[in-house]
Amino acid sequence: MDLKDVRRDYTQSHLRRDALADNPIEQFKHWFNLAQQHASLSDPTAFSLATVDANQRPHQRIVLLKEVRADGFVFYTSYDSSKGRDIAANPQVGMHFAWLALEQQIRIEGTAQRLTAEENAAYFYSRPRASQLGALASQQSAPIQNRNELEARYHQLTEQYQDQTVPMPSHWGGFLIRPDYFEFWQGGRYRLHDRFSYQATDNGWQITRLQP
Repeated sequence: MDLKDVRRDYTQSHLRRDALADNPIEQFKHWFNLAQQHASLSDPTAFSLATVDANQRPHQRIVLLKEVRADGFVFYTSYDSSKGRDIAANPQVGMHFAWLALEQQIRIEGTAQRLTAEENAAYFYSRPRASQLGALASQQSAPIQNRNELEARYHQLTEQYQDQTVPMPSHWGGFLIRPDYFEFWQGGRYRLHDRFSYQATDNGWQITRLQP
């Protein structure tokens, strides 16, 4: 099939101004709860994280949302990873959730900051032991010869720390993304999608309907 012929109409729902929460975090929670309940969405916490490095080159990757707070969104990674280095150089980031089974997308922009050591440790030790060991074994984003080398390191650490607490890597931790812009997109018939932005201002959030 010619890709130019691949298309479908979006008919599930509409998004109206009077149905929106005044606070975009609350609007996000509402949609997120629906996404978690939808049988066709296997990873509703997955989002694309966009960063820009010191040379102004953009990068994107999928990460998992681990907490929604009143002041933003939390994910965890290695601070030495490419995303960690990008954020150190430029803390402005973008998030994108695509819940296509619901014909919904959410764009979020804001500033990322590191969590405290106490917050990192609390989450690290709530993870399954295998995930703790995996974080210790992997020097995320660094080159490696082959998978066998990585798995050998994992098994060596598993044996080394048998019956012991797995030490949390000093380079591992979380980021809080403090948002200043949201865009909620609901697919619409005739390609007339519903789009609303929330822009942070000194007087609160300004809500604007955008043309598709």
